[in-house]
Amino acid sequence: MRKEYDFSNAKRASEVPHLVKLQAESAAKTRITMRVDNAVLLAFKARAEATGGSYQTLMNEALKQFVLGKTLVDAVRETIREELHQA
Repeated sequence: MRKEYDFSNAKRASEVPHLVKLQAESAAKTRITMRVDNAVLLAFKARAEATGGSYQTLMNEALKQFVLGKTLVDAVRETIREELHQA
């Protein structure tokens, strides 16, 4: 059995603010499937839960830092500089 759907009142994605936001966010990203160690995934999920963020965003940021060649020491130094600047 095939259902018939009425799309006569449907809106374009560009007319729905939430969909516009999703499209803009995903424009510069590619969906992939990746296997990671359970311990790594749990660590990112725990950190995301503690900070109120997304574990996927945290993983992406960590990968970005790696690609840029930033070490943990670099990240700590940068954070200290930012904190001192704000004080």
